[in-house]
Amino acid sequence: MLRRLILWACVCGLSWGTSSCFRSWRKNDRDLREHYANRAVKPTYYTIQNDSLKLFVATTGADTLPPLLLIHGAPGAWYGYLNMIDDSLLQQHFHIIAVDRLGYNHSSFRKKRYVTSIEAQARAAILALSLNHSKQKGILLGRSFGAPIAAQIAILEPKRFEQLVMLAPAIDPAKEKFWWFSKPAKFWLVRMWLPHRINVATFEKFAHAKELEKLSKQWSKLQVPTTVVQGGKDWIVDPTNLDFARQQLVNKSANFIFLPDAGHLISNSHPELVRKLVLTPFQSSTTVSGIQAGRP
Repeated sequence: MLRRLILWACVCGLSWGTSSCFRSWRKNDRDLREHYANRAVKPTYYTIQNDSLKLFVATTGADTLPPLLLIHGAPGAWYGYLNMIDDSLLQQHFHIIAVDRLGYNHSSFRKKRYVTSIEAQARAAILALSLNHSKQKGILLGRSFGAPIAAQIAILEPKRFEQLVMLAPAIDPAKEKFWWFSKPAKFWLVRMWLPHRINVATFEKFAHAKELEKLSKQWSKLQVPTTVVQGGKDWIVDPTNLDFARQQLVNKSANFIFLPDAGHLISNSHPELVRKLVLTPFQSSTTVSGIQAGRP
């Protein structure tokens, strides 16, 4: 039994580690120092602390510009958005704020190691806006598991944002995906062999459907204009999440973009599209770079 569990652990770690979806978060401080060694613009790092939590934040762009708040998925870290953080055009228009969500990388919650609550994650990320001094409405962007957290932020703070962008959002509680290695990854002996960020993501995944059910009761409160982008070849998030978004956002200011050949990491595979969405004022119908709202 022991050998079988250890084998499960090794296979799970290999599955997570080699997946194209999760390569972007496999960086350490040395990797980041090397990345920024010869760059003129480097992030400014902050740690926001209170009695309950420690929130790590990386920023670029002047803090007198409107905020662009970036919420990563699971597993993940602030540097999953490096291409946006380093984008010189975005730096000219926004104070780019990328957070480590609670439990990931340098952020933590003092009372527990795993924070599965969407609302708790959202309220923590909101604290990062204290770094911005523009007094202007900003843009909120979340992808994958970070998308419902971004939506919760928009619901809690509607006056602070002029647009919400959700990329490959995992928002339908009935479409939460599990893989053959998901259940074994919950066993304590297996968890001993896996990185902390993987264990956090595992606990978040098993609580996600119930958390999304709580969020489902709040979509009617969303006031911030919203754009949802989904890829047709996304094997991490079921593409029909786009239909769920349409149902929840009916009669709302919302645009829906379907990219038939796109995978999960849309901010990496379609950076020009994402940049255009962020920079272009929200309109009632979307045509971006020749791509129109479509259906999966």
